Amino acid sequence: MKAFYPGSFDPPHLGHLDVIKRAAKVCDVLVVGVGGNPEKKPFLPAMTRCEILRAECGSLRNVEVVQYTGATVHWAKANGVQTLVRGLRSAADLDAEAPMASVHRANGFETLFLLCDPALAHVSSRIIRQVMAAGLSTEGLIPGRVHDAIRRWTAP
Repeated sequence: MKAFYPGSFDPPHLGHLDVIKRAAKVCDVLVVGVGGNPEKKPFLPAMTRCEILRAECGSLRNVEVVQYTGATVHWAKANGVQTLVRGLRSAADLDAEAPMASVHRANGFETLFLLCDPALAHVSSRIIRQVMAAGLSTEGLIPGRVHDAIRRWTAP
């Protein structure tokens, strides 16, 4: 099975990496798609997010990281993907993701939901950005490569 795990990954965090590692165990090929949200100003450039994820996933031989634009289903269809991967932290995530999964299914795609590691259920890119803006520690939330990238992109 070839699966696609799309997201903005802005910034990539340990919860994302947990989902990637676990999805890689059940998929023949897992493509991690770094997309953009036109409604949000990026915290890190998409290419930087791709580089971080490639480095973090380097030991996972069946994982590739790509940057993509446009609708997820269009990219998936054009690249021979039938399954989309989504991570769930809570029932609220399921409530948000279930309608989209129904739309995807109506368009020929199944959605594989993976429950996150309970120790990472509080981690989100939004929380990380807020923690950083407050000058608090992100220890245990993001890999070191993300710290380095953020220092490069936010240094005066």
